[in-house]
Amino acid sequence: MHRLKIISGHLSPPGSSEHRRDLWRSDCGSLVTKSPQDVVVVHGLRTAVCKAKRGAFKDTTPDEMLSAVMKAVMTDVGLSADKLGDVCVGNVLQPGAGALVARIAHFLSGFPETVPVSTVNRQCSSGLQALFNIAGAIRSGSIDLGLACGVESMSLRSMGDPGDLSPRLTDFDKARDCIIPMGVTSENVAEKFGVSREKQDAFALSSQQKAARAQSSGVFEQEIVPVSTRIIDEDGTERELTVAKDDGIRAGTTLSGLNKLRAAFKPDGSTTAGNSSQVSDGAAAVLIGRRSAVEALGLPVLGVLRASAVVGVPPDLMGIGPAYAIPAALKQAGLTVADIDVFEINEAFASQAVYCVEHLGIPLEKVNPNGGAIALGHPLGCTGARQVVTLLHELRRRGKRAYGVVSMCIGTGMGAAAVFEYPGP
Repeated sequence: MHRLKIISGHLSPPGSSEHRRDLWRSDCGSLVTKSPQDVVVVHGLRTAVCKAKRGAFKDTTPDEMLSAVMKAVMTDVGLSADKLGDVCVGNVLQPGAGALVARIAHFLSGFPETVPVSTVNRQCSSGLQALFNIAGAIRSGSIDLGLACGVESMSLRSMGDPGDLSPRLTDFDKARDCIIPMGVTSENVAEKFGVSREKQDAFALSSQQKAARAQSSGVFEQEIVPVSTRIIDEDGTERELTVAKDDGIRAGTTLSGLNKLRAAFKPDGSTTAGNSSQVSDGAAAVLIGRRSAVEALGLPVLGVLRASAVVGVPPDLMGIGPAYAIPAALKQAGLTVADIDVFEINEAFASQAVYCVEHLGIPLEKVNPNGGAIALGHPLGCTGARQVVTLLHELRRRGKRAYGVVSMCIGTGMGAAAVFEYPGP
């Protein structure tokens, strides 16, 4: 394969990444071939992502959101839950990373007691880390199939309580930096790397426009599970509704409107409510398995996990995580930025998203083609799983073999990334 890569470089015109990529992907010579041991994605779905405390899920408990996607994924592919070897759920704000929430959602979904469940909290990457955990169990031979999920209700649980910390943290710079508010780390990135307010607002506007366009054209319908729930209105009236659309997208956003917003974290800063991710509620679930087991059960293959990486970065610049995690994952996969068709990069803040995109030289048209967290929202534990769902549905919609990357920054100074291959129709 290394020899093929060198030969293809000799055959391609200078700078012709498309020609090189097409050669690598050809049936007779692919960088990555099928293996019975591949970790593959069978299916993935999400709820709508709704505004915390004001949106359609403000009165919906996380176990109900989680149960909705867990059941729907299994039902869609006609798989009995007793075939699962494990379930892992990413969560940030619930006590114990949502361990009780996850097991209750498990039973609300009709899953048998014989199927185990665990939870994981790696902050903003928790939903993706859940997938990494299940993938690791598959690779080790412990299980053949598993469900990786993420859920967050930022309506019912708020950020703020850092837990029980040693007073000695102030004696260690990096430890002290771990408790810097996320918005201040955004300002740090903007200042250190010269990301202007104009660039941040332009990026935020693009996110809103892309998400609005995707929603109006029905792009998200294939990935969203309608959820029947209840909501309590301001007058105390309770009513039932079915939630099937993201409600944080602001189709009427304008650049002039964004420019008028005041800085949210520093008087002279550039990070605003308009160029930051929204606090949100939502859930997502992804069914993955060993290729041999998946094919034996006659299940479809939506994607192949080709690489994964988690890296550490300075806590006070936590937003730069994807700029280091993405190259690590691409190196693992034997790919370059030019070989990737779609990058789903979490928009925690426009400052850090812009920096990462520019640092890696990613063409903007490849980034979050259906909008990102600035428009859709960022339900912390859910986001990583939601991004995987959105990415693979987008690649399938395009109808040809392709590669995609999911990545995000992580509070306290980390970044995570995964490379997926869509094998084609």
